[in-house]
Amino acid sequence: MARPSIVPIALTLDDRTGYTLWAPPWEEDGEEWQAFLGTSDDDTATVLLFPTPAALAAFCRTSTDHDLADHPVWPVVTGLGADDLTPDDEHRYDLDGVYDIAAESPDRWAVEELAATVDMVGRLAECLDTSGDEDEETDDEDEDEGQFEAVAELVAKPEIGSLGLGVDAFVGRSGEAAWAGVGRTLDELWEDVVEELSAHVDWTGGGTASLDDYPPAADEDVDEDAEEQDVEAEDVEAEDVEAEDVDEESDVADEDAGRGGATAGAARGAGRTPAASPERRPAAGSTAAAPAEAATAGVSTIRGHSRITASPAAVAAAAEFWEAVGILPVEVVVPEGAGLTLRCYVDDVARFLGRDGEVFLFATPLDLARFCAGKEPHDLTEIASWPEVVDTDTLPLPAEQDRYDLVALSEVLAEVADGAGGLVDHRVFGQPVEGVRDIAEYAGLRRVDQLLSPGTALARAVARGEREPGQPLRAEDAAALRGEWDEVVTAVGSSLVFRD
Repeated sequence: MARPSIVPIALTLDDRTGYTLWAPPWEEDGEEWQAFLGTSDDDTATVLLFPTPAALAAFCRTSTDHDLADHPVWPVVTGLGADDLTPDDEHRYDLDGVYDIAAESPDRWAVEELAATVDMVGRLAECLDTSGDEDEETDDEDEDEGQFEAVAELVAKPEIGSLGLGVDAFVGRSGEAAWAGVGRTLDELWEDVVEELSAHVDWTGGGTASLDDYPPAADEDVDEDAEEQDVEAEDVEAEDVEAEDVDEESDVADEDAGRGGATAGAARGAGRTPAASPERRPAAGSTAAAPAEAATAGVSTIRGHSRITASPAAVAAAAEFWEAVGILPVEVVVPEGAGLTLRCYVDDVARFLGRDGEVFLFATPLDLARFCAGKEPHDLTEIASWPEVVDTDTLPLPAEQDRYDLVALSEVLAEVADGAGGLVDHRVFGQPVEGVRDIAEYAGLRRVDQLLSPGTALARAVARGEREPGQPLRAEDAAALRGEWDEVVTAVGSSLVFRD
């Protein structure tokens, strides 16, 4: 799991856009946490929304009565300004626009944006549902259903779970039917989802704003469209000038180009892509359980390289089958790419889906599932429960603890070595090294064993992470570790085979 971070996000709901903060999953004292900028009063949790990033920044500077006050990087956030707390385009979630997205063709942008929005709604519900803290001993099933029944029903739907598989799940005739199923599910449940979430949203920012401070979301889109049109008009004007004779061009074009450049610079400075842009940019929030990248250097986390975008509910549902058969889906990320495989343990020795010491990796859960249903021999065919894997319709979706992003650790070490120390502790080695050791054991990678043996800088760092996981990683230590870890990643990559 990557180091703790806080990410500014924007939510559009009920024709208003509000700004708040999200803390992606992080580990503390052996437990996993996730949180939003919010409060819990009278057994009801709320997320605080603000009309502008400036209002959000002002609140962060002065208030400590909220759920992020004890987050490890909160002291950094208190010193950030409005520009720093303006969400990038990948952390804006338009709950009002869900129907419009579902009505589009299922291209990559539409699928990823819809997956990101549903994923964020699921995360909000998970953090805001306090029903688990109430009446814990009651036998009343109605009491146990929680405060977000519609959200739970939505994310449990197979049609919605297929969004996490990416655009490949909506290709061909069967894909068209699946996309239509997504639309029907949203028609059935989305209004209830929005109603449940609205009950836990504080548009006043903890009493620091009023509803009158929010312009209609449609007005924001119009303003952005106007900015784009101004820039385009300036560009056209500059092109017309170029068509004039050379003598006039030398005098006039410079003046017009200067005006056009200033306008374009102002549009870029806003940090937003106009809503009417013909190409929708994908939403990064679609990666469940993989940390998203923050908008500011002081709060940023390394972007996860996972390709799995299934919701936590879908992953949990799939885990019931895979844990029962004792063979678990695993994701491995190396510089060559991210891929899925299967792993089990035989007499406490790791065994992967592969052959002759090579681990087979597949780009998507569907690709992996198709291979498992085939006849090609491999090292898992003799496992007693393998026939159940061949026959199952349950997609192989890896749990968070079975995702090994070796590239993210490389980037963390590089950042710390370059001076970004203080926010990274030694627990960052735990999960990647666990995955590396299993692959090295299966593939017989002696060089990896040597680099992780007692006496190396990497082995000392890993051991310290087990003894003192909260101990900060120093820049000088990271610099010494970079070379050894890169050598480990190279050795592991030599044993991985990406399959079509």
